[in-house]
Amino acid sequence: MPPVALRSQVPGSVRSDVREFNDRLVVWVEVDATDRKGALTSESSSIIEHAAVTARTKGFPLVGVLRSSGADIVEGFGALHGWGRAAKALTECSGVVPTVLVVDGPAVSGPALLLGIADHVVLTDAAYAFVSGPTMVAEFTGVVIDNDELGGAASHSRYSGAATLVAPDLDAAIEMAGAILAYFPQHNDEEPPRWPTDDDISRQTPEAGALIPASSTGSYDVRSVIRALADDGDMLELRPRWAANVVTALTTIGGMPVGVVANQPLALAGTLDIPASQKAARFVATCDAFNLPIITLVDTPGFYPGKDLEWRGMIRHGAQLVFAYGRATVPRICVILRKSYGGAYIVMDSKEMGNDLCLAWPWAELAVMGAGQAAAILQRRATPEQRAAFEADYTQRLLNPYIAAERGYVDAVVDPAETRQIIGEALLMLIDKRERLAPRPHDNTPL
Repeated sequence: MPPVALRSQVPGSVRSDVREFNDRLVVWVEVDATDRKGALTSESSSIIEHAAVTARTKGFPLVGVLRSSGADIVEGFGALHGWGRAAKALTECSGVVPTVLVVDGPAVSGPALLLGIADHVVLTDAAYAFVSGPTMVAEFTGVVIDNDELGGAASHSRYSGAATLVAPDLDAAIEMAGAILAYFPQHNDEEPPRWPTDDDISRQTPEAGALIPASSTGSYDVRSVIRALADDGDMLELRPRWAANVVTALTTIGGMPVGVVANQPLALAGTLDIPASQKAARFVATCDAFNLPIITLVDTPGFYPGKDLEWRGMIRHGAQLVFAYGRATVPRICVILRKSYGGAYIVMDSKEMGNDLCLAWPWAELAVMGAGQAAAILQRRATPEQRAAFEADYTQRLLNPYIAAERGYVDAVVDPAETRQIIGEALLMLIDKRERLAPRPHDNTPL
């Protein structure tokens, strides 16, 4: 169908329509940077507001292409008022319809904040975004910095986490936006679309277990485990450069879209820190909002220790991940690949957090801490031989997954080769899962 324009006669730098995008209807809104660098007048912002309202009320995903220098200085306060209404309308879309913003130029001041509201943001190499620009930074701090270093695509993909993905140009960015949306339903009252696949859901995956080193301290790329379990080895990793110690990815198993959260031993040994907790929490909340089952692959020795992390709010930010899993109502399957220690055991969707199925591989270690850490505390004055004997006994008696299984903390200890089949069958069993939510106007998310 040809695009259906929305408020096409309103003057300004913004245009919007309803169009077909990758065989689905979306509301498309685009800011034209050739018109005074995309400055948003009250009229322009009203089109963004109307597009967001149309997307929410009609149940269409919202896709925006943003290039804006901010609210129109010439118009003054009216422009700020219009931007505020647009921001509120986009906020009301959150958790109702998927929202993806593509930035292919400036996103400065108010428009930059829209990136934090959207579900996903794709930046091109030409994009830059910040609330306060280089001139303000230099005036207030004395630091001279350019647009790219302050808010370019590389900075947002590595340091701030604002970029979900980075593309070389606009065409590639739009293609990435379509790839993301392919895993999500039109709106929160639909199930995600099933993908066609010839990959047998009962396919054995011995290669997944073969990836795990014999040493409990050896590293490996958990993305290879995800690919082994996924249909046809395909996955779409989101925010790959930010908080690399946790992997968040979209994939399918038996044609069913799922979200995967996995500790990454290649980065910080898979420990959890503030960025990793924020990244995983946001991803879990997004999957929960749009009915994507969550697969959690656990291999972590715990939270990363440090005074700096504690002072910056490790408690609050670690609680974000606890909170996200605790309120998620979609099907949730946890697989303990190797280590699962301490508080990180709890927050990585443990049985106590309410997952639907908890699996462990035969060499998995579940405990308050590892044998070496326990010996350092309990055997401080022991000889090396005594400490070695303590560690061996501790490992045999307390770390193996069968102890946890006896107590009901693990549903099954499984052969890695059978993991994909068990997950696939569990997803089919849980496809009609529903939870009745307690009536309350708001929760109080830790921020």
